[in-house]
Amino acid sequence: MSTAVTPPAHDEKDPQMIIIGVDPHKTTHTATVLEGATSTELGTLRITASLEDYQRLLAWADAWAPRQWAIENAEGLGHHLAQWLLAHGEEVLDVPPTATARFRSLSRGGRRKNDRIDAAAAAGSAAVHGDSRRVFPEGHADALALLAERRQSLSQHRTRLLNQLHALLRELVPGGAPRSLTATRAAQLLRRVRPISTADRIRRQLARDLIAEVRHHDRLVATNTEQIQELLSEQPTTLTEIVGIGPVLAARILAGTGDPRRFPTAAAFANYSGTAPIQIASADHSRHRLSRYGNRDLNSAIHSVAIIQIRTRSSAGHAYYAKKRAEGKAPREAIRCLKRQLASTVWRTMIKDCSARSTQVPETVALAA
Repeated sequence: MSTAVTPPAHDEKDPQMIIIGVDPHKTTHTATVLEGATSTELGTLRITASLEDYQRLLAWADAWAPRQWAIENAEGLGHHLAQWLLAHGEEVLDVPPTATARFRSLSRGGRRKNDRIDAAAAAGSAAVHGDSRRVFPEGHADALALLAERRQSLSQHRTRLLNQLHALLRELVPGGAPRSLTATRAAQLLRRVRPISTADRIRRQLARDLIAEVRHHDRLVATNTEQIQELLSEQPTTLTEIVGIGPVLAARILAGTGDPRRFPTAAAFANYSGTAPIQIASADHSRHRLSRYGNRDLNSAIHSVAIIQIRTRSSAGHAYYAKKRAEGKAPREAIRCLKRQLASTVWRTMIKDCSARSTQVPETVALAA
């Protein structure tokens, strides 16, 4: 059952921006309206998480304009509402839960906490402290992120299946199976097995089931790769021209980055990806250490590119790695230096791709005209 407080009449000539904070939950959402300049509460509404109540929420919010929506955790529980509002032409801000907690602690009665107060804290954090990030409609990078996450899940499950298959074949075949095991190779080994006991007969049956599952996952991974290549063909990228970056790694990098233009410099992108070393200075001593922050999946993708380039003798990365080793750096230090250089190369490549796509739009319009 939803409850609402009727909003007061709003002066349409008032240019003050209105902030509507939303505290989302799995089954209910609570919205509180604040006047941006004075943080005066103007109204509140509690709805259920349904399309019908979304419409009622938007109709209720029409009493205030201009307005912005400040949704706490818009990438989590508030994701569906945020994307729905964007589809209806609304401007949405994402407020992290840490910002609303800090805003409550700095307000009077900071120990009080309920859905209305949390919604007001989200609006206040966006209006007063500026602790918010604009949310954009899902696009190409979000689709790639879904496929990249699915591929990682498939690969991890396939590895678990192969580990179980290794354990069974070790009991059925003298010496076990080779390290690089495939479904075809496992089936060849299994055909030679002649069960002696009931336990061996069960092991062979379980191994057959696992081989069928591995083959099924191989087909799913192949389909996933085709989907990634299809998405990349819709918005071509020159990332694949860099040695060590294929369609799958390109998808992981693009998915982890989003819009590269949100990073003003290559150093900002390196910091986000965790490839920029952290300086530690104390008195007259100064050194750098490995960064444990940043997007770890993006860091892992860049690390994979670095290892491939080191193993490819004709690549520029191999020459750079050899140069750092000749300077006396340890292997891990040299790899970190290479990853930092690759982060800059990757960022510049993505920026160049964005510029190329933006210049193609006017030409298309001119041809159509």
